[in-house]
Amino acid sequence: MDSINQQQPEKNHEDLAGAEAGKKIKELVGKANTCFFCTKITTGEPLRTRPMSVQKVDDDGNFWFLSAADSHKNAEILIDSQVQLLFQGSDYSDFLSVYGVATLSKDKQLIQELWEPVLKTWFTEGVDDPRITAIKIDTQEGYYWDNKHGNAVAFVKTIAGAILGKTLDDSIEGKLSV
Repeated sequence: MDSINQQQPEKNHEDLAGAEAGKKIKELVGKANTCFFCTKITTGEPLRTRPMSVQKVDDDGNFWFLSAADSHKNAEILIDSQVQLLFQGSDYSDFLSVYGVATLSKDKQLIQELWEPVLKTWFTEGVDDPRITAIKIDTQEGYYWDNKHGNAVAFVKTIAGAILGKTLDDSIEGKLSV
């Protein structure tokens, strides 16, 4: 896909698939492991959105979260398992949108693997709290917006472009297919 800005002298679109897509997802989530977790995305009703911390991302770009069995989020997933995850790693880069299918699990071994002591704030009985569920998001597709050389270089290129009257945008974006 060509840039919609015809003055753009650099490649600014790159779709990634398979292992490359999984690697990009892990990289971007590593910069912002908190996302907006959106449910009810196919119901025709307003999205339900809340911040959630990612407990794990695997090499295939799938996500795991811990959640309360009696939460609105879990109830919404039981009705409509399609979800959207939205990440922002910094003010100017590291953006990620992921669409996937959520499944709920009470697997104690998985919960133990995902457990962190700070979660006791929400699960007061600790790792054995009977309300804990694991949510797996099987990533179906994603889209990313980033820069190629870091925020400092992107900033300098933007300023230089403004001075020269040229588009010297350092951004890169593309579809992620895992």
